Amino acid sequence: MILDVPTSLGPGRLTVSSAEAPRAVLWLGHGAGGGIGAADLTALAEVLPGRGITVARYEQPWRVAGKRIAARPATLDVAWRETAARVAELADGLPIIVGGRSAGARVACRTAGEIRAAGVVCLAFPLHPPGRPEVSRLDELLTPTVPVLVLQGDRDTFGTAADVTTDTAGRDNIRVVEVAGADHGMKVLKASPLTAGDVAALVTASVANFITGPLA
Repeated sequence: MILDVPTSLGPGRLTVSSAEAPRAVLWLGHGAGGGIGAADLTALAEVLPGRGITVARYEQPWRVAGKRIAARPATLDVAWRETAARVAELADGLPIIVGGRSAGARVACRTAGEIRAAGVVCLAFPLHPPGRPEVSRLDELLTPTVPVLVLQGDRDTFGTAADVTTDTAGRDNIRVVEVAGADHGMKVLKASPLTAGDVAALVTASVANFITGPLA
C-alpha cells in the first residue's frame, strides 16, 4: 500500500507492508544517499509483516520530488513530524517504533520523544562524517529515552560498531549489534564472515526480537 502524505515541504510517501494481525508498526526513514529500496530496509519490509509487525517506509519530500541532494537535517525533521499523525492513524493505537538507516536514523532519534515512539531502530547510525571523528553526532543517538537498537557494521567509515559501543557505554537503553564485515551500506566483501543473505537475516531477526521482546 502506498500513501502520499502532504507536508509543508511537498508530498512525502509511505510504502506500507502490512501484517495480517499487527502488534506494532515500524516506521523507517531512508538515508541521504539512497531511498527505501536499500537492502536492509527492503528486507525488513519483506520479513517483519510475517512476525506481526507492519512496516512503513517513508520517502522524504526531496526524494519524492526526484532531487538528488538531501534536504538539511532540520528540514528532514519537519516532514517527518508532519507525517506522524498519518502514521498514528495507520497504527490505530498500536505501538510505533521509529527508525531508519543513516540520516533516517538521525531523524528518528531527534524526534522520538515528541512522536512518543515506543523504541528506536538505527541502521548504520552515522556517528561522525568519514575521517572526522571529532565531529560527533553522539548527542543525537543519546537523545531517546526509550529502548534503542543499533545495527552497525565493523567496517563502517561513519563509525564502527566498536565505536558506537564505546561511546554509548553506560546507557542501558541502547543495544548495539555488530554486523561483521559490513560497511555503511551493510555491504560485505567476499572474504567477510557473513554473506549478504546472512546480513539480511541478522538485521531482520534482531529488529523482530527487539520489537517482540523488550518492547512487547
